[in-house]
Amino acid sequence: MCKTKMATQATDPTRKSNTRSSRTPRTQTQSPRTQRSPAPQPPPQTSFATASSTTSVPSTSTATSGAYLASSSATSSSKHSAGTGISEFRDSLPENPHIYSFSELCSATNNFLSKTYTSTSSTRSWRCTLRAKSVIVFQRKFRRKIETPQLRQRLSVICRSHHMSIIKLLGASISGDHIYLVYDFVEGANLANCLRNPRNPNFTVLDTWISRMQIATDLAHGLDYIHNNTGLNICTLVHNHIKSSSIIVTEPSFNAKLCHFGTAQLCGEIDEDENNKDESKKAKEFSEIQEVSEEEEEESLKTLPSPKLKRSNSQKMQFQGVRGYMPPEFQATGIATQKCDVYAFGVVILELLCGEEPLKYKYDKSTGDFVRTSVIDTASAVIDDDDDGGGGGREGRMRKWVDRRLKDSFPIDVAEKIVRLALDCVHVDADKRPNMGRVAGKISRLYLESRIWSDNVRMPTGISVSLAPR
Repeated sequence: MCKTKMATQATDPTRKSNTRSSRTPRTQTQSPRTQRSPAPQPPPQTSFATASSTTSVPSTSTATSGAYLASSSATSSSKHSAGTGISEFRDSLPENPHIYSFSELCSATNNFLSKTYTSTSSTRSWRCTLRAKSVIVFQRKFRRKIETPQLRQRLSVICRSHHMSIIKLLGASISGDHIYLVYDFVEGANLANCLRNPRNPNFTVLDTWISRMQIATDLAHGLDYIHNNTGLNICTLVHNHIKSSSIIVTEPSFNAKLCHFGTAQLCGEIDEDENNKDESKKAKEFSEIQEVSEEEEEESLKTLPSPKLKRSNSQKMQFQGVRGYMPPEFQATGIATQKCDVYAFGVVILELLCGEEPLKYKYDKSTGDFVRTSVIDTASAVIDDDDDGGGGGREGRMRKWVDRRLKDSFPIDVAEKIVRLALDCVHVDADKRPNMGRVAGKISRLYLESRIWSDNVRMPTGISVSLAPR
């Protein structure tokens, strides 16, 4: 028996270890060796008796606290790195501008012989497909010379702008004196056609007050983003193309999107350094004006070279604008500023409320001349405190001035507030015009008031009407 048992243990040593391990639970609380031996995993320690569990708790808490400190330090370091590396993260975004070759544009537009999407005296556009994406290409002429590194830097920062009320610029191409700007194509119609349908003047898709307030709110926030919230490395961003035909209205929520963002900077319409030089030069020349006699003037004319037929460098003095949207200071100097955008925005708001063109000319039979009327003049007459006695006061004049296709269904107090705000935007003095941040905040509050008014006047849905005979 003993030899057989020893032989069995020699041939099968695992059986001996299994037998001992099966007996260990009976001597756990009595044998201190099992407590000193390190456990391979923490879970078996939790099944031990009270004495052994109390001895193993400090090690577990120490390891946990060490892991917590390590994780907290890693979290704090990640927060610090995230706070300091936002600019680097923005630069690493994949939305880099596309530099299209001119041959690529020619291939997409059939050598620019395909039907133009829009065509004006200053620009033409084509809808096409570039790199498997539906785009629209605008052809514009450089207003002043821009160096290639500066143009590349402007294009890279403008293409990284993102806002729901701005149509995104995808890239550009240059050929000679022209630059071709490629924008993302957005389905919709421009605001001018929505307000004044040439086929049916009595119809408009914007036949509710809340739809027009939605457009006004989108435009205000989009322009506020351009002026104050882009975060780009450009000192002053100016749109310089605010007009009703440059605003796309999308369905079904009637959201508005601004076109031509970045055109002023990329085409050389805005050049702060050049404008500052011109202003300082003009001021210097004005300060150096002196009176000279006729003899001195004749002598100076003799020293001048003989005049030759030469093209004047009048390109710097040329500027582009739309009649009715240009403020007085822009017509005088040709320098576009953010206050010019505020003025054009105010004109668009007045145009949105009354549905009329910014400028109209009517023939007066009595005098035989054309009389010029603008939405600014008519709106100022509505808000004027003087009552002519025949229109029911300011409220009566307001109801006659607002677009009749709204069918007199709008909150009169909200309409008066937004007209006053628009008149502040078109103030003759540029310094008295409000900032777009302030304008966007006021229009947002008026939109909320209009939404409350719309919910209150909505027809009840729990009423059923039966026309059947009884």
